[in-house]
Amino acid sequence: MNQFLLQQGTSRELERFPHLIEFALKRINTVQLDEFYQEAPDLIRVYYIIEGKFEWQIQDQNHTLYPGDVLLVLPKQKLMGQERILNVGTLCWLKIKVSNSSNQPSMSKWSGLTHPDIQQIWRTLNIKHGRSIMKLKDAGALFNAIYVELMNREIGHYTRINSMLAELFIQFTRNIINQSTSTRDFPQIFLKLDQTLRQNLGHQWTVEEMAAIADMGTTTFTEKVKNYSGFSPLNYLINIRISEAIKQLKKCDANVTEIALSTGFYSSQHFSTTFKKLTGYTPSQFRKKNLSE
Repeated sequence: MNQFLLQQGTSRELERFPHLIEFALKRINTVQLDEFYQEAPDLIRVYYIIEGKFEWQIQDQNHTLYPGDVLLVLPKQKLMGQERILNVGTLCWLKIKVSNSSNQPSMSKWSGLTHPDIQQIWRTLNIKHGRSIMKLKDAGALFNAIYVELMNREIGHYTRINSMLAELFIQFTRNIINQSTSTRDFPQIFLKLDQTLRQNLGHQWTVEEMAAIADMGTTTFTEKVKNYSGFSPLNYLINIRISEAIKQLKKCDANVTEIALSTGFYSSQHFSTTFKKLTGYTPSQFRKKNLSE
């Protein structure tokens, strides 16, 4: 799919769907100030990550989203990028209107779900709201199918689209109910690795050293990290270093060379080249832009 933005009131594709407030796909090519910060008291927001890594805060809790992750944000929950920065990547999202009177998804008019099912979905989502991120089977295909139906508007598209919207809620609820202690593969190992790397970014880590922390062979380790995070181990390390460098550029007066060395880059030139490749700015340009906002 190419980039698009469909909004209620301005997009004819949504005229028959008063409950579907916004449907969009956006490709973010450079790190930028967060434009997703908002409170939505009457909306359920569903985000699907296609490419990149997004570090967001939901109700002041930090979350990191990788390709294939689906995030569900309930009404009144605050959503914003960590450090008020929106990362590089591609994502798709839906905003669905909820009932003002009961503050529950007003699905009965369009979803085909029974009232008991709607109550069960809403109760589960609210009780387990901390488990708002997960991988849903065929989520990408589902978002693409909704887009195709909206664009083509063939006979039966109203029924099909509403059925697919309901399917998102069904899958999310079933996954929450069926999950045990975690929604992802090897989370504790990856968390330990992430913490260890962050505690010593100045060290010149090798894949072999990182694999040893995870107590795995390099081949298995590399495969698992890539499947879990969307990045190779070394690229994941670079992303951590750039993320820490962004924080330092915003919060301290250290010069670029000091920041480069403290975050594990060989030189200020190596740092600047990598930083511009990932963010679109040199470190000095980024600091100047951030201070001028």
